Amino acid sequence: MSENKLFIYNTMTRKKEEFKPLIAGQVSMYVCGPTVYDFLHVGNFFGAIFFNIVRNWLEKKGYKVTFVYNYTDIDDKIIQRSLKDGVASSEISEKYIKEFEKDYETLKLKKHSHNPKVTEFLPQIITFIKELVTNEHAYVLDGDVYYDVTKFSEYGKLSNKNIDELMAGTRVNINEQKKHVVDFALWKASKPGEPSWDSPWGPGRPGWHIECSCMAHTLLGETIDIHGGGLDLIFPHHENEIAQSEGRSGKPFARYWMHNNMLVFSNQKMSKSLGNVRSGRSFMEEYNGEILKFMILSSHYRSNVDFSQGQIERSIGNLARFYSSLAFAEKLKNSGLQLVPVPKSFLDMIATADEKIALSLDDDFNTPEVMAAFYEVMRVFNNLCRVPGKIKPDQQAIAEVYFAWLRKQAELMAIFQEEPITFLHKLDDMILRRRGLARENIDKTVAARTRARIEKNYALSDELRDELNKMGVLVQDAPEGSTWEVDKTRL
Repeated sequence: MSENKLFIYNTMTRKKEEFKPLIAGQVSMYVCGPTVYDFLHVGNFFGAIFFNIVRNWLEKKGYKVTFVYNYTDIDDKIIQRSLKDGVASSEISEKYIKEFEKDYETLKLKKHSHNPKVTEFLPQIITFIKELVTNEHAYVLDGDVYYDVTKFSEYGKLSNKNIDELMAGTRVNINEQKKHVVDFALWKASKPGEPSWDSPWGPGRPGWHIECSCMAHTLLGETIDIHGGGLDLIFPHHENEIAQSEGRSGKPFARYWMHNNMLVFSNQKMSKSLGNVRSGRSFMEEYNGEILKFMILSSHYRSNVDFSQGQIERSIGNLARFYSSLAFAEKLKNSGLQLVPVPKSFLDMIATADEKIALSLDDDFNTPEVMAAFYEVMRVFNNLCRVPGKIKPDQQAIAEVYFAWLRKQAELMAIFQEEPITFLHKLDDMILRRRGLARENIDKTVAARTRARIEKNYALSDELRDELNKMGVLVQDAPEGSTWEVDKTRL
């Protein structure tokens, strides 16, 4: 296990704390997954991408991690979608679970230990609610069951909200007869046309908050090490999870609370009213999953991530720089020259970068600093190896180390794992498509320029180069022929 201490920003205490699991060498981790009624919007992937690193780094440090990421497969939104589409709610949820898992696979993220569905845990949820009713933390009202927030003296401790202010500031629904306006539903009596399950209080379905409490308790125990999710879940969802779980067990629900921030579009929050909501699927089809991961990981998880067009294009350019260096390194390391030792200065620089990466991840998963270490090693590699002249044996040795090192380190973050030449080709095609250009036409122009150079028609050769340059295409001439790529510094 790594000797470095890991520090995590705990939302509960609002400070960084040294991570100490409940059981030495083991970590229990629960992250709220999606409500599956449609393709997930791009912001839903923030947590999926970030908490993948958390689990990976904990495992790298030697912990055995049990990672639970749930699917909410019964909910108001699912029911509304099923009524709209005229199909069963179970058909809606199963469809979009499969679609999410396709996207998850596209992103090359590691599978979770468990992906529980709410509908698989109805008996446990009912038992959980019965115990809350028995110990008088909950009460029954006309087939509904509500949690009595006044029975939990610490209500509001995660979100730092005052219960009296909440009661005073909450609008009262005249159709509700709850004891207190902020009491929340544990069990909802069924309405016509809705899916329902039998319970001691009559047919109905669980409330949203009780679902996560129950699945976490059943799969991980009464107290878990890490509970994660988006910043928007702090209140009321996570606050209510705490009230339910601790109201039942009398024990702390989670030792560390971690919350990723939001995606914004040109400093505007994503919302339907602004018309800037887009699915992760549509983003990955237009751009690429690598670009989505690169953008999210280039910012700290507790910061907003800007998804403006300008930021997307800068990310494409920077991602291309890394893949271009990997493609060149792959070519260089297979040069077939005499094997020589890797220069000590380069190995020392790699060791320094390894230390920086470890310290950055141990400092509340500071992925921008990890990226900075990647950039620095890439810069040194390019300065040593991407120079004119004949390839030298020590450059081949450096390339082999660089290629293996970057792929291995970036594997923790699930980036830079594509085949470099193929990925660069994909990037070029994506940019050409957006510009309305066709690869075959560029190939013809490059071939015509090559013929002009062979025929020593330099005026035509220069004219064709200028034409390619206007299209944003760079041509590289070499003894074996000319190659081209899109200039990604001019997006």
